Amino acid sequence: MDVPALILRGRRFDAVHPAVMGIVNRTPDSFYAAARYTDLEPGLAAVDRLLTEGADLIDVGGVRAGQVGPEVSVQEEVERVRPFLLAVRERHPDMVLSLDTWRAEVASACAEAGVDLVNDTWAGADPELVDVAAELGAGYVVTHTGGLPPRTDPVNVSYGPDPDDVVRDVLATLAAGAERAVAAGVPAERVLVDPTLDFGKTTRHSLRVLRATGAVAALAYPVLQALSRKDFVGETLDLGVDERLFGTLAATAVAGWLGTVVFRAHDVAATRQVADMVASIRGDRPPSVAVRGEPS
Repeated sequence: MDVPALILRGRRFDAVHPAVMGIVNRTPDSFYAAARYTDLEPGLAAVDRLLTEGADLIDVGGVRAGQVGPEVSVQEEVERVRPFLLAVRERHPDMVLSLDTWRAEVASACAEAGVDLVNDTWAGADPELVDVAAELGAGYVVTHTGGLPPRTDPVNVSYGPDPDDVVRDVLATLAAGAERAVAAGVPAERVLVDPTLDFGKTTRHSLRVLRATGAVAALAYPVLQALSRKDFVGETLDLGVDERLFGTLAATAVAGWLGTVVFRAHDVAATRQVADMVASIRGDRPPSVAVRGEPS
């Protein structure tokens, strides 16, 4: 399958080698309690475990995405993520490390950690963030939030009368954001596009956009999907956060089949197996072992 490749820290991720991005949240109020690591040592142990389970990169965030929870200042966010990133880099000098933030000041403050990817979760809300990513030599994630400001939950969202209007908006926004990132100096092979399900979208919107993953991949940039235990899974199946793994994996399989290269996940081992199996069924990845019925 012709899927645009992502290259970070000399590693190539593509249809043959899809990437799993493990999540470590340095927040006391992350929507998924099992991913909260406010203390240093448990957080570092979680990184070790996620890498063992098959994560190719780790995404570290310091602020909850939604409205629930207190405001977090720039300084507080830096204090949450910078020491942790430095400790991870010392422990794993060669691993691919991602910073989940929408603030340029936070990314600049973490430069010493050698961040490989800046995951701009709020679609350029801080217009200087993409320039910081370029200065750091890092990759950059272009996202779609429907124009909502950071930490805004969607209410009465509409993109127009046609059900595919949301898809058109996503495609136009991601294309423009990717072009801006390249113009800022981020190499195209380090620019990821993320349709950003749930953000600025109803559940029907997210399902529609997920079905259009092939069109997102056709933008010619590697695709990231952050599907893990999200509300669109919960509402579709009427399940709480702790019960959304199977629905997440179904969405992961569809996204993988349609050309997603990177999967941001809480459940790394399960996501690793699904991503690899889909790549093999599609014909891009050879089996790890193939001896059954073969000539001896």
